[in-house]
Amino acid sequence: MSKTQPTQQPGRPDRSDQYVLTLSCPDKQGIVHAVSSYLFITGCNIEDSQQFGDRDTGLFFMRVHFGADASVNLDKLRASFSAVGDSFQMDWQIHRADEKMRIVLMVSKFGHCLNDLLFRSRIGALPVEIAAVVSNHTDFAELVGSYDIPFHHIPVSRDNKAEAEAQLLELVREERVELVVLARYMQVLSDDLCKALSGRIINIHHSFLPSFKGAKPYHQAHARGVKLIGATAHYVTADLDEGPIIEQEVERVGHDVTPDQLVAIGRDVECQALARAVKWHSEHRVLLNGSRTVVFA
Repeated sequence: MSKTQPTQQPGRPDRSDQYVLTLSCPDKQGIVHAVSSYLFITGCNIEDSQQFGDRDTGLFFMRVHFGADASVNLDKLRASFSAVGDSFQMDWQIHRADEKMRIVLMVSKFGHCLNDLLFRSRIGALPVEIAAVVSNHTDFAELVGSYDIPFHHIPVSRDNKAEAEAQLLELVREERVELVVLARYMQVLSDDLCKALSGRIINIHHSFLPSFKGAKPYHQAHARGVKLIGATAHYVTADLDEGPIIEQEVERVGHDVTPDQLVAIGRDVECQALARAVKWHSEHRVLLNGSRTVVFA
């Protein structure tokens, strides 16, 4: 009795490499048709497609996950898609879907977000490769070393701030880093650094701002009887803590929660919001839309 051989689905390559196309452009008729026609003609198969037209800005956003057979590579795709991109004035990118994004984590003296991201990366919950951890203190050198990740101590003072940031940029260049994550890094970055890493640096902070600034914000919130604990993950700009928001998380609390319990809840919320923001960015799901973001989660 002969065995039945699996049949190949018509129009679908037997073996496929996976890619992600993201784009934004002025909204007009024919964009989806042009993209899908290009992929069809190129012999690619769409696995997933998401799109959004913003009536406020007049911009169109799209993310397409597709497969291509072995005869198609990343360079060929980028070269051949440029004509489509030019015809619609697109800001577009194509990436391999299976390529882990190289990132740098930065931390000061609060290690909960650092520890969370290190663990998520280790177990494969984040599609990233942590190239290094940078800190202005040495508190977490041992923790980072336990993950076999390089730890760079770059002290920062008022006198050496420019030199410290130059060291960071050199590290980013040398390690081919695509994203810098401020995992509770408690230093204000210069305008020049923010511009150099525009769209490639994510921060996390509590969502009490601008109400409770400065030291011990959770204790300030407790004194005012706050009922929601929140955290915001956003891209870093020269406007302190006001960059385009990627993700937010909240947790409801009662009147019986102590200040220390608020801090603990806040740490968990910060970890969740930052991890999702890093995951979505590394999967090319976040597109900038002026002072806002489009997130194809």
